[in-house]
Amino acid sequence: MPTLRTLTLALAVLIFVGVFCMAIARAQQTAPRSTATDGVYTDVQATRGQAVYVEQCQACHGTALAGGLGPPLAGAVFLRGWDTFTLADLVDKIQNTMPATSAGTLSRAQATDLVAHLLRANAFSVGTAELRADDSLAQIALVGPPGAAALSGAAAQGADARPPGNLAQVMRGILFPSSNLIFNVQNSDPGEQKMGWQPGTTPFGWADWGAGIYSGWELVDYAAIALAESAPLLLAPDRRCENGKPVPVEREDWVRYTADLVDAGKAAYRASQSRNRDAVIEVTNQIADACLLCHEAYRDKPGGTTIDPSNKAARCVP
Repeated sequence: MPTLRTLTLALAVLIFVGVFCMAIARAQQTAPRSTATDGVYTDVQATRGQAVYVEQCQACHGTALAGGLGPPLAGAVFLRGWDTFTLADLVDKIQNTMPATSAGTLSRAQATDLVAHLLRANAFSVGTAELRADDSLAQIALVGPPGAAALSGAAAQGADARPPGNLAQVMRGILFPSSNLIFNVQNSDPGEQKMGWQPGTTPFGWADWGAGIYSGWELVDYAAIALAESAPLLLAPDRRCENGKPVPVEREDWVRYTADLVDAGKAAYRASQSRNRDAVIEVTNQIADACLLCHEAYRDKPGGTTIDPSNKAARCVP
């Protein structure tokens, strides 16, 4: 007669097997079941998407999808950037964040048609059924078609380590707010106790981030460390500019500008550690100079238009 311990063990095994089978079933439901190489769109659908592209996307991404103000949407760089995603991810990206000047104005159907246009432009085979603007998009993986151009050399070998963000995102997410925290010392004494940011009562400002949680001087410390520690991210291999062009990580001047920013961050930290406001104000000039030299060479490019006076299409080009 089975003992209580035996029955308990058997029940535990049954529960484990059940949970394991459920996990497998869920994985099978969510994992892509086909790829974009399987002929998942029609020529008619791609033509509809092309019309939307001309009206909504061409101004930034170029007539031939080769990039301009925005990154290219055809070729090895585009495919490599999306080769671990599904068509649902790409449709979501388009519907939620594009066009950049009026994000969220495209319908789900329009975004899906646009993806069909991108597939045709990237030499994916045409099929007999249209892409549906529903959950089935999550079952189709976006991988490069046979014979598609691929990146080679060290970049290809480091495919899994490619940076997830472009240069502008790193700048605006880390370097810009951190620099502003330090520049704010010119207007506000870090030694004065500040109230924390109150949602719904005052506008959120990066210069006041963490106020009420950390002291003003701690915030300056953290911002300076963020500059020094994150500046080398600008040298990450295969980093792309906002317009899709490669960041010139191997150019001597780019390496020098990055080193200057690291030095400026370290100098700001030393100044902050002295708890001397005047010392920090003095070092803001070093930060500003480090940023300005790089911006003049690679960001503030001439030849823009009234709509785009800074000529984003030429950024990252020496």
